Amino acid sequence: MNNISPKVQNQLSMLQQLQQQLQTILQQKAQYELAVREAKRAQEEIRDSADDAVMYMSVGTVMMQKKKEVVESKLIEKVETLELRIKSLEKQEKMLQGKFEQLQAQIKASIEGKGSPQAA
Repeated sequence: MNNISPKVQNQLSMLQQLQQQLQTILQQKAQYELAVREAKRAQEEIRDSADDAVMYMSVGTVMMQKKKEVVESKLIEKVETLELRIKSLEKQEKMLQGKFEQLQAQIKASIEGKGSPQAA
């Protein structure tokens, strides 16, 4: 393992960084997906409630009474925003995954002594 060239060591370091970035993106994506599920569950509960039902919405650290329409519109907006963030993270994930696989193939080729990876 000590006879690995500096180029390959650098590539391995980059591979680890890409892996960490991917993990971070996947964690963020999971958090957003959870928030979307919670907001959609709240939307379902609101749909099932009477139009004149008392509703409260969290505004910072305070709960405020709001009309049903206001709470519904805020939830719809929240879901749309979160879904856009998820799509953005999916694009980043796909790009990083491609870089990761490409770098992994280069490292494998260098270690095997082939010079450059074969196209799959």
